[in-house]
Amino acid sequence: MRGPNDPEPHEPQEAEGVTAEGGSTGRSGRPPGGKALARLVQELTRAGLGEHAASQVALAAPELDAEGTNALIERAVGPQTAPTAAPGGVAAEYQQTAEALAGTAAVGPAWRSLGPWTVPGGQTYGASRVNVSGRVSAIATDPGNAAHLLVGAANGGVWESYDRGTSWAPRTDDAATLTVGALAYDPANTSTVLAGTGEGNWWSWLGTGVLRSTDGGTKWSPLATTPFVGQGFYDLAFDGSRPGTVHAATTGGLYVSTDGGATWTRRRSTRTWSLSVVAGEALAACQDGLLRSADGGTTWTAVTLPGAPASFDRLATAIARSDSTVAYAWGATGTTARLWRRAGGTWSAVTPPAGASTGQAWYDWFLAVAPDQAGRIYLGAIEAYRGDLSGTTWTWQTISNKGATGDSIHPDQHAIAFESGSPDAIYVGNDGGLFRSPDRGVTWQHLNNGLTITEFEYLAQDFGSSRWVIGGTQDNGTNRWTGSSVWTHSQDGDGGDVAVYRTDPRTVFHTFFGMSPERSLSRGDPGTWTNQSPTLPSGEGSLFYPPLEASATNGTTVALGGGALYVSRDNAATWTRLAFPSAATASAMYIPHADQVLVGTTDGRLYRTAWSGTAWGTLTALTTPRASAWISDIHADPADTNRLWVTHTSLGGGRIWQSTDGGSNWTDRSTTGLPSLPLNAVEVDPRDRSRLWVAADLGVYQSTDGGASWQQFGTGLPNAFIGDIILHPHARVLRAGTRNRGVWEVPVDGWMTQPVCGTQWTGTLAAGATMRWFTFNWPATWHVLWTVMPTTVRPGAPQVSWTTQVERASNEYVTYWITVRNLTQEPVSFEGRYEILSRY
Repeated sequence: MRGPNDPEPHEPQEAEGVTAEGGSTGRSGRPPGGKALARLVQELTRAGLGEHAASQVALAAPELDAEGTNALIERAVGPQTAPTAAPGGVAAEYQQTAEALAGTAAVGPAWRSLGPWTVPGGQTYGASRVNVSGRVSAIATDPGNAAHLLVGAANGGVWESYDRGTSWAPRTDDAATLTVGALAYDPANTSTVLAGTGEGNWWSWLGTGVLRSTDGGTKWSPLATTPFVGQGFYDLAFDGSRPGTVHAATTGGLYVSTDGGATWTRRRSTRTWSLSVVAGEALAACQDGLLRSADGGTTWTAVTLPGAPASFDRLATAIARSDSTVAYAWGATGTTARLWRRAGGTWSAVTPPAGASTGQAWYDWFLAVAPDQAGRIYLGAIEAYRGDLSGTTWTWQTISNKGATGDSIHPDQHAIAFESGSPDAIYVGNDGGLFRSPDRGVTWQHLNNGLTITEFEYLAQDFGSSRWVIGGTQDNGTNRWTGSSVWTHSQDGDGGDVAVYRTDPRTVFHTFFGMSPERSLSRGDPGTWTNQSPTLPSGEGSLFYPPLEASATNGTTVALGGGALYVSRDNAATWTRLAFPSAATASAMYIPHADQVLVGTTDGRLYRTAWSGTAWGTLTALTTPRASAWISDIHADPADTNRLWVTHTSLGGGRIWQSTDGGSNWTDRSTTGLPSLPLNAVEVDPRDRSRLWVAADLGVYQSTDGGASWQQFGTGLPNAFIGDIILHPHARVLRAGTRNRGVWEVPVDGWMTQPVCGTQWTGTLAAGATMRWFTFNWPATWHVLWTVMPTTVRPGAPQVSWTTQVERASNEYVTYWITVRNLTQEPVSFEGRYEILSRY
């Protein structure tokens, strides 16, 4: 989604510092392959999947030569020397971890969802606003029930609705992976549905095979893992004329099953994106062109498309169900969109809609033919289009973006389906969620209420409130929670890292992508953000989502990390640039107090800078816990900054390390109880420094012995990718930002089931006297009752009265002032008693 500083979606696709020949352009714009590719490169490289990142760049930006590919990757993530892992190995570890989680008892209380149940006010490229959720990658409508449909979220699992998307239920939260790329009903038995895991468009390396439901989509179980572990699905298609025959389009090629999906044979090893099977004919859209089979997928022959290139960046195909002699192919090569139509056995080129963008064709692309009209088609790219053929003339409408008037929907189109028995009604899935048109794209209704699939990148919170969280989300902006499951859309664009000024949480920070911080002085209210970007040297890069931090304790220190460290002591009004000793890219930071900043890099280096009283010192290197391993998070004990924790996402070694001497020596704490998956974040309990939590690519884990051993923490958390965790020290809740299952929280000590009572002070009042006491440093999130109880026994009449007044002494703490009056003519002694009803 476009932020306020982004170019228009159809502007040239070069990025500053990268061209097709690997040289410098000296301008800033949409990178080759679009922003989705830059984000994917970051995600793959952080896990050590460098070779896979390079292959994705080659697919999404074939105009780049080897030098240009390397330049794009280095600009996105900095210099990398970590060993390369295999996608299949990561997916296999997901399987093992999911099995282990299912087979062991979790420690701790139950997690609960904070939503978003929906986010009103989401962006479109038109004037209208819509409710959004998160990326939908697959849709399947039940052939036997028009109101019944399934959607696959990119990394949020399969969801089911029985009322045309009015309400939703998650169905695969316990699967080994929540990545979904394809869904298909068996036309011969609509109780059977298949789901292909591993979203081909993005999360392909996390695929663990095919899931099957035999009750229409409510309950699911693994059907086939071999040969799909580490592959992503684009499409699944049953052959209605051959019971049991299923075709699969994956990142690893074209597969066919003749036993309903239990076993598979690979027929072609070329990446395959799209399938259409009608009346015994199968078409497959592959990287090397369009293929056809008439024998159930055993043999495939190339289809000649006039003027087609030898290789495509993306290709989709569809056969008209109302007239199977008509078929279409919709492809992209470089900046050229291409469309073909088959009629009377002959393929011919068709002029595609003007302005159709191919910049992210590898990521967002679809094609469908109206079930009742062979001359009406729907095309998806960044926008969605409807084409109508009259005679020999095509007319085109942009149905996703209505400009100043009419209903628009979120851009970046991934999937389309038709309501069973109603060709007027279409469903479209995109980065913003699911949308339904009852009239072929003229008007739209969002279906994002209850579809809790938002992808959160980072979280921050107000320490003085138990019900205030802000988070950056993939392509759906920066959003805020204040207690309702309906979140506030705080800012547009791509939501990145977030931070809150602890002393005064009216001051809030967020980033888009790149070095683009904004500040709000009104708690992140929509429309209150101002740009606070530092001035960067020409060509200096950063992560797609660079780290942003505010001081964990006192002061107005804020830091932003890119190709250098930028530090501010005035809440981002002004910045100081601190260069790394050698080329590096910041990947994690921590500010234990206003006078110290710690920064880690993508290649495993760790630095510290301190404020001298007049200036920031040069970055001083600490001992590297693990050379060449991506640092994902840092924690320093504010009371003793020599006590450090560092996490890594790079596989093949220790992923959480502890130092008790300021970073001179390190101990690997990832040996017992943790899965061999990337670790993304760490939180330490300020009440007990031996208790801490880590967020993994799959699950949250707790240690109560300083990292010597770990256990899965809490029950009820989906098997989701956990990108960030934050601990509220007063409300005693741990929050987890997931990709793509929204935000969850768990009470780390359990919810209070009965009040906590005690005596705070004792006193004596002379006859008729009035006196005031105060008690301070009570967390503002707590709900506390005060009672004054006489200890002098004197029956017959009231002895004391009291009033309680509250002073908000700081953002986090309150002072209670209790005024006590002696109602008798004799001295009276008493106790000041408290009752804590809730910490939340």
